[in-house]
Amino acid sequence: MASRNSNRPNVILILTDDQGCWAMGCAGNQEIHTPNLDRLASTGMRFENFFCTSPVCSPARASLLTGRIPSQHGVHDWIKAGDTIAKYEPEGNGKLIEYLKDQPGYTDYLAAAGYTCGISGKWHLGDSHHPQKSFAFWEVHAKGGGPYYNAPMIREGNVYEEPRYVTDFITDNALRFLQQKNSGAPFYLSVHYTAPHSPWQREQHPAELFDDYYRNCPFKSVPHNLHPPEWVHHLGIPVKDAGTRRMYLSGYYAAVTAMDANVGRLLDWLELKNLRENTFICFTSDNGMNMGHHGLYGKGNATFPLNMFEESVKVPFIVSHPGHLPQGLLCTELLSHYDFMPTLLDYLGIDNPEAARLPGRSFAGLLRGNPSGEHQEQVVVYDEYGPVRMVRTRDWKYIHRYPYGPHELYNLTNDPREEFNLVNVPQYQYSLSEMRHRLKAWFARYVDPLLDGTHEPVMGYGQLGLAGPAGKGEKGFAGIQA
Repeated sequence: MASRNSNRPNVILILTDDQGCWAMGCAGNQEIHTPNLDRLASTGMRFENFFCTSPVCSPARASLLTGRIPSQHGVHDWIKAGDTIAKYEPEGNGKLIEYLKDQPGYTDYLAAAGYTCGISGKWHLGDSHHPQKSFAFWEVHAKGGGPYYNAPMIREGNVYEEPRYVTDFITDNALRFLQQKNSGAPFYLSVHYTAPHSPWQREQHPAELFDDYYRNCPFKSVPHNLHPPEWVHHLGIPVKDAGTRRMYLSGYYAAVTAMDANVGRLLDWLELKNLRENTFICFTSDNGMNMGHHGLYGKGNATFPLNMFEESVKVPFIVSHPGHLPQGLLCTELLSHYDFMPTLLDYLGIDNPEAARLPGRSFAGLLRGNPSGEHQEQVVVYDEYGPVRMVRTRDWKYIHRYPYGPHELYNLTNDPREEFNLVNVPQYQYSLSEMRHRLKAWFARYVDPLLDGTHEPVMGYGQLGLAGPAGKGEKGFAGIQA
């Protein structure tokens, strides 16, 4: 099952979980071992300034799939209930929730255009028991995370615990989809790893990888001994001693390296079958990750109030299609996951009926070496996480926390580490006003008032039901837990 027609390329999206844009050798990290991601980048384009739409997994994934921002699709936090049965989600009382019901994803349009769509790995957008979004092959994780051995997986609609290392098993299922015998129809495959999401303890990862990092890596590639910002009231992952830091970093780096080896398995299979040049591959992560950066460990909900630091919102992004796209190219344009759906459909020549309603714009011309004027001029990205919103240009970043503050303004040219908040400095009030206007105007254009995240009590501890009127009467979001 595969297309060999150059006008109908196959597509593979490799999506990791909580991988910082800094956690690749090709991004300049000399301590982490990612030879296959480096190989992918050398045969394609790596994007240095790519951003998620929300710095936490479920809303980011929903945006990637639908092209909508959280205040359009209604997923504002990681899904805590509605994925599976009560044994695995006691908060949900066994109720399955399809969070993106009646919202088209790009896979729906690919399937309508003749693509056979498959997914292996993390879904985490509700009701993992039943295939959604035109996926004909559905081998998914039952939840959003969990152990790397004995992970809860779905098989024929039921939850079971898979004894094999889950990263390897996700690849096994992906290869099983690729090996299906079928016509020459093109395929689309989502390979969604849970790596390098926690847990990071030694028993969770191949011992030889963990031990090598633990014994031999000085971890100079990540900051140490930084203090969290003074506005932080709560840390999601407190790390109070050097031993815990070394253990967590060893597990994190080991998870990335094990995942990288599995990316190599996919590339090797494509090359063996002479399909590499007729397969468009995209590699990215759902959100970024702090591993000591800003004194934090975690993503947007590493802190309360929720944060929008660069390490939380920037993601790795690599595309490769040898013979069709430039190779070994570094792109510095500011782009976002909400641009992915328009770009993919444009690149494949498939109509996008949602185009007028979506915030993203295609950068397919940029891939082909013909940059679009709109993206050259715009160079602005936006993020949201519940009531926290961000606007980012090349030089400036503004973060607005609607119900309580504090707000933040950074000159990223002079302060790339976001150490000096200029929001109350008199000489920067014009820049503050300009950025605030950009933020309000853009969200006013795209927000669905019924699903507006600024009206939802999102605290970073999980979503328990549908947002807006559809979730009325339910406890929609979890609060801070002791």
